[in-house]
Amino acid sequence: MTSDPQQLVVAHRGASGYLPEHTRASYELAILQGADVVEPDLVLTADGVLVVRHENEIGETTDVADRPRFADRRTSKVVDGVVRTGWFAEDFTLDELRTLRAVERLPHLRPGSRTFDGAFALMTFDEVLDLAARSTTPDGRRVGVLAEIKHATYFSGLGLDPVPRLLAALDTRGWTTDDAPVMVQSFETACLRQVADGSGVRIGQLVEAGEVPYDLVVARDPRSPADLVSAAGLAAASRYADAVGLEKGLIIPRDPTGRLLDVTPVPRQAHDVGLEVFGWTFRRENRFLPLDFRVGTDPAAPGDLAGEIAVHLAAGMDSVITDHPDLARVPHPAAVPALA
Repeated sequence: MTSDPQQLVVAHRGASGYLPEHTRASYELAILQGADVVEPDLVLTADGVLVVRHENEIGETTDVADRPRFADRRTSKVVDGVVRTGWFAEDFTLDELRTLRAVERLPHLRPGSRTFDGAFALMTFDEVLDLAARSTTPDGRRVGVLAEIKHATYFSGLGLDPVPRLLAALDTRGWTTDDAPVMVQSFETACLRQVADGSGVRIGQLVEAGEVPYDLVVARDPRSPADLVSAAGLAAASRYADAVGLEKGLIIPRDPTGRLLDVTPVPRQAHDVGLEVFGWTFRRENRFLPLDFRVGTDPAAPGDLAGEIAVHLAAGMDSVITDHPDLARVPHPAAVPALA
């Protein structure tokens, strides 16, 4: 992932539209489908190992609930100000997590993936890096890694700061400069500044519509969600970040019926301060598509994902983060087509 902007297909947790997310099979399928980059989410075990899971609560994505041995680990915690109940990665050693198997997170929408429940083990961050390092894209480039730090403030409060562990993993591979095949992203800002201080790798600031990063909440920072994507907010992010990862509604919002509205100024303002624009998350199921690109009424049925991606590319998105990398290689249109 060089500092030269290019249209990338980022496989969100692997080819997670087809196989249980964050598994070796999901990442390998994504690479076979032509993904430029794979995207692991990083959480920590009790013994301080970075593993790849969507959240530190692992009940939704593993078979831990079916393991009597771990029944007493079920608990409630406050994570980023929200009460969560379940089983948490930080309460398990890596050896214990290796006894678990992955399950589909959205079984009602992805019954085909659900048939693979229990087939695949969990992975460490090191294992994802190793897989990427020995893989190439169909046109012969190195497969990149877009590593997302999850709940940095929360884990640091437990004495499990993820940043030194992440930087050590990258340093071991010599991935320390902006031409390394890696970018580090997070919704939180302080951990990204920490990465910037300790490494030359590229950085992406994730932004979710209507949300303020939890580290800013803890610091009682007065900025609002709108401030973060204002011209001034994006300029501030550009001082430590190379890209901004925008929830797709921050690129093109929807009306109350689910139809797309006009393009926002956010992509243009990001480009004005030198930030690349990644958009997330693009999925083929009607449940996730704007009304303009749904096909039929079944929420689990595939709609026109390519059409949705095309209008976002025309609106200023540079690269796409998707559960379906095989469907995301869309030519960059010259202009936004009519959304009649």
